[in-house]
This record gives sequence, C-alpha cells and structure tokens, in this order.
Amino acid sequence: MTELLPVDRYLVDSLPTIWFGVVVFSLAMYVALDGLDFGIGMLYATRDEHERETLLAAFGPIWDANEVWLVAFGTTLLAAFPPIYARLLSGHYLLSIAIVMGLVVRGVAPELREQREDPDWRRRCDRLFVFGSTVTPLLLGVLVGSWAFGTPTLSAPSLLTGVGLLALCVTSGAAFVAAKTSGSLADAMVRYGTTATVVYLVGVVVLLAVVALTNPSNVRALLLSAPALGAVLATVSFAGAGLAAARLDRHRLWFGTAFGLSFALVGLVAVLLYPRLHPASGLTVDAAVVSPLALNLTTVLGLPVLALVLWYFKFLYGTFAGPVDGSEA
Repeated sequence: MTELLPVDRYLVDSLPTIWFGVVVFSLAMYVALDGLDFGIGMLYATRDEHERETLLAAFGPIWDANEVWLVAFGTTLLAAFPPIYARLLSGHYLLSIAIVMGLVVRGVAPELREQREDPDWRRRCDRLFVFGSTVTPLLLGVLVGSWAFGTPTLSAPSLLTGVGLLALCVTSGAAFVAAKTSGSLADAMVRYGTTATVVYLVGVVVLLAVVALTNPSNVRALLLSAPALGAVLATVSFAGAGLAAARLDRHRLWFGTAFGLSFALVGLVAVLLYPRLHPASGLTVDAAVVSPLALNLTTVLGLPVLALVLWYFKFLYGTFAGPVDGSEA
C-alpha cells in the first residue's frame, strides 16, 4: 500500500536544511520590510508636521502587512524547530516581552494621534511612535545577536548587533521614502540614509572585530569561512552600490540595495547558526527538527501558503508603488 506521506523518513533527505532556509528567509523578509517601517518611524522625529503626514502616507498601506513576516518567522521556527523556539523565548523572556510592548506602542501611537486635534496630544503620540520605532529594532537586534553568537543579552556582540540593526533600518527607511517622494524631503533622506549606511558599515566592522577577539561559542572559525566572507563581501558591495545610487538620485535602485543589505546581514546570521542552530546549547538542526511525519505534513500544507503570501506582497507593493504626498495620510 502506497503511503500518502512517509512516516519514518523525510520527503527528501535535506528537508530539515530546507526548513532552516525557510526560517532564515522569513527572518530576512521581516528585517528588510519591517526594517523600512522602523527606519521611517525614527526619521519621523526629524520632520515637520506636513512631512510627517507624507511619511505616514508613504508606508501606511504596507506596514501592517510587513509585520506578517515576523509571524511567519515565529510560525516556521515553531513548526520545524520547536526546541529552538522554546529556548529563545524562555532564555530571553523579558526581552521578548519588551519587543512585543515596543511593537504595540509603535502600532497604536499613529492611530491614537488621529483621534484628537490637540497639538499636545499629537506631540505625545508622535514621541511614542518614535520611541517604539527605535526601541523595537534595537531589542530585536540584541536578541538576534545573543542567539547567533551564543552570548548573554547584555554583551558587546549582542548590543552591537542591535545598534547595527538600527542603522540598517534607517538606511532602508530613508531609501524607501526617497523613492516615494521628491524635492527637499528626498534630499534629506539621501543625507540621513548615506550617514546611516556609513554607520552600519563601521558597526559591522567593529562587531566582527569584537567577535573575532572574544570568540564567543567558538565562532571565530566560522567568520573566516567562505560563506561568511561572502556575506561580508555582499554587505560591502550592497552598501557601496547604495551610496552610489543615492548620490545619483536613483532611489529605487538604492532601496533595492538596502533590501540586499538586510539579506546579507541575515545570511551572515545563518552562516553562524548552521548547523548549530542554538550555539549556546550546541543544539543542531538535525537534533532540533520535528519528526519526519510532522515536517512532511508541514511542508505539504505550509509551503503553498508561503508562496501565496509572496504573491500577495508582490501585488501589494505593485499596487502602492507610486509617489505620495501628505494629503494621502
């Protein structure tokens, strides 16, 4: 009798590695897409009232959708590698709660802002929006750094990863706004984005130097591997291309390079994590993955949903690809 799904073997031998790739891809999409939202939220503090309306109009139709990738990352990690999901949350319980609170503050502040015409009320809501947009990626970066390097939350590699993610988000946000606007606002985004890119590159160099010197969880050898050096080379290439594109006012290309920077960062994290999916404990991909039947069933049911989500995002970004002004907020 032919089995509908194999019970004691994976559909393909490399299925656990494929799902590691799916988890990494979901995280990269979240960093790239919600990263631009965080960046716009931080740049929001530098703008006047009219330009703030323009910033809200630029990312208003997409920012709720972008958070889907955080759900996708958590869901795929839980579905394929539940011990890692449990260790990340239990090992970073307070940090995870703080991240959720930051997301809530960032999400509700713009909604509350529109409920009253009082300038003081709007000013307080704006401050909350900037606060949530700054604190959340900083803490997310700390969590990812602690995970990838197997270090405590309050350690130099973890904190430097958080600062690096902040700079990356500002780069993505500035590039996106520049691609959606023109004139003095786009020019200001070029200045902020250029500075953020340089800060990001310097931050990556400092982070790698600190990790090489302290060698947490014996990752020094991994940093010198070909995949890791490839991710670093990709980072430098995307950053250089982004700076050139910004200087030439090719803002869509600039945003594309910022997207590439996000994938290069998460690619480096993936190199550090594979096959030790949890360096602090030494738990590997093969040890943490669910049973063959569970992963086979997740593959059959989950991957088509992921493909549908990708199609939806292509449709969403295509629909709202045009320029914006403040009256659309």
